[in-house]
Amino acid sequence: MEENQFTSLTAPTDYFQHVQPRPQPAGPPQGNGRGWIDQSKAVFAKPHAESHLSFDWLSLLSVPAVTPVKKKRGRPPKHQVENGEPHEEDDEMEAVKKAKRAQNRFNGLSVAEVMTKTLPDVITYNLDILIIGINPGLMSAFKGHHYPNPGNHFWKCLFLSGLTDQQLNYMHDHTLPEKYSIGFTNMVERTTPGSKDLSSKEIREGGRQLLEKLQKYKPLIAAFNGKGIYEIFCKETFGVKAKNLDFGLQPYKIPETETVCYLMPSSSPRCAQFPRAQDKVHFYIKLKELRDQMKGLAPSREVLETEYSFDLQLAKEDAKRLAIKEEKMDPEYESCSGMHADTRQSSNSSI
Repeated sequence: MEENQFTSLTAPTDYFQHVQPRPQPAGPPQGNGRGWIDQSKAVFAKPHAESHLSFDWLSLLSVPAVTPVKKKRGRPPKHQVENGEPHEEDDEMEAVKKAKRAQNRFNGLSVAEVMTKTLPDVITYNLDILIIGINPGLMSAFKGHHYPNPGNHFWKCLFLSGLTDQQLNYMHDHTLPEKYSIGFTNMVERTTPGSKDLSSKEIREGGRQLLEKLQKYKPLIAAFNGKGIYEIFCKETFGVKAKNLDFGLQPYKIPETETVCYLMPSSSPRCAQFPRAQDKVHFYIKLKELRDQMKGLAPSREVLETEYSFDLQLAKEDAKRLAIKEEKMDPEYESCSGMHADTRQSSNSSI
């Protein structure tokens, strides 16, 4: 007797004539019923010479579950060649992308074209405060204004300290000399991506030009925006190599003037010592106090102490004049209060 075997559902059509249905129980066998097959719906056929395919139903139960592969977070690694070095084409493509981003940042201008621009000073004679930077950055030269970077803390600290009565931005820099007696200048005029791109010769020459500028315009306070600027200026002007500088008022004055030097931390967000704006506001507040002290202005007090005296007779006359009704004594109120007092005494005596 030939054995019947399970074949795939893609068997030839002539196999269906050999189908012999067998009686099956109404439901699955008792137990967990795992692996039970409804043979009434299966196809039985004799083996065919051309058919060599067979379907193992138990293989479905033994297939292991495929676990998804976790991807690493972060940027994908660069394509590398066999020796472990990146492709030269990838480096060229990355350089082209950076150049395009820079052009989009500066409205189609390249970094070299932006570096040819200069930032004009906002200065006049006898200012109260002259803010001194190291040199113009790319964004400052492109915008034509001082401290235009939205992450820079200068304009925020200026407002929080009370040096300005409203929140301003870089578009208002030309209005500060007339309205608040505050000006702007830089030690070096050349525009660079960063201060590290300046040579020592440029910085020394810029220090001498800054000295001439201060002696010409004679501001009340020369405020150096950053410790590195004042260290160079102090060495070139006063011949003193400053060490362990403290922020605030400095002991030297500009020669042939009454201009004092004030040192405050850099307003750049990359200042590691004071990374937040609220860390720098204190030095702007002290700058305002120094300006008020040098100009002889009285400091504003939040709380003013005053003497207060009260005259009952004058108060009654004012009450009559203002037609304020005088409170009248209610006899029933006194009787009620006396009655309550008697009840309390009786209750205490009973205890």
